[in-house]
Amino acid sequence: MFDTLYSQVGAAVWVVVVTFAFLKGDEPERVGGGVYALGALASLLVQDDTRLYGAQWGLMGLDVILLAAYAGVAWKSRRSWPVWASACQSLIVMIHVMTVIDVRPPLLAFYVVINLAAYGILLALALGVLQSWRDRRADGLS
Repeated sequence: MFDTLYSQVGAAVWVVVVTFAFLKGDEPERVGGGVYALGALASLLVQDDTRLYGAQWGLMGLDVILLAAYAGVAWKSRRSWPVWASACQSLIVMIHVMTVIDVRPPLLAFYVVINLAAYGILLALALGVLQSWRDRRADGLS
């Protein structure tokens, strides 16, 4: 996965955002950051780079689990960022569903949707951390 400059920069971005969530976020942000980190590392284990066609069932199952985790965080917290993270993760699940029902999106479209949605999740998480950090500083707790 880390063979191109794009993938190395992407990995650096998610490591920075997840570290920021663990250091400055509240419990929902830490859970969201942990979910993202575990999902990113688990996707390295279950993806099959040799398959060019058809569904990747392991990756699809993992993305459904991540969607359930973000939906659970959205259900239990009073913050808005988990809703946005769930929406981006649902885009990822839907592109997998499109390949299962044989709509045959172009492979480039598949990767673009997954990557942009992943950056959307990271953006939502980072904004959530900034919001909780700002709220704690306003309350004099940080």
